[in-house]
Amino acid sequence: MMNEKEFLAFLNANGFVYERVEHPAVFTCVESELHRPAVPAVSTKNLFLCDKKARRFFLAVTACEKTVKLDSLAKQLGIVNVRFASEENLARLLGVTRGSVTMMGLANDLEHVVELWIDAEIWQGEYFLSHPLVNTATLILAKPELERFFALTGHALHIFEGA
Repeated sequence: MMNEKEFLAFLNANGFVYERVEHPAVFTCVESELHRPAVPAVSTKNLFLCDKKARRFFLAVTACEKTVKLDSLAKQLGIVNVRFASEENLARLLGVTRGSVTMMGLANDLEHVVELWIDAEIWQGEYFLSHPLVNTATLILAKPELERFFALTGHALHIFEGA
């Protein structure tokens, strides 16, 4: 599993353009907003989910100010029930801890176990805020950079209709 330093080296080695902003540790969207960079970008809320038997894993990404109805999302994922995945699976698959869940964790999902789902409404944005595997910094990334990141890590982007 990559740590933040190794992850940033990975981004740099692959020519990604981003800005990194340090801040105190944040664990919720409310706390994140207190240290939000003053740029027009989507503040992302990342939900690490799984099916009832923890055989399929999902990273659902929406805006901090939005609420995701899990029953509606489950239907879009093609499953009956969806629930939050365990901290053990979070660490094992994305290499992060609760409070640090991020799209960037997909760099640690080398076996492509986690399915990436992004809210259709927020995917219209041009810039996105995302933790670099830790909750003490935020990256500002343009949408084309995220698309390139998903392609490089081998994660297909799925769209869901949020609440």
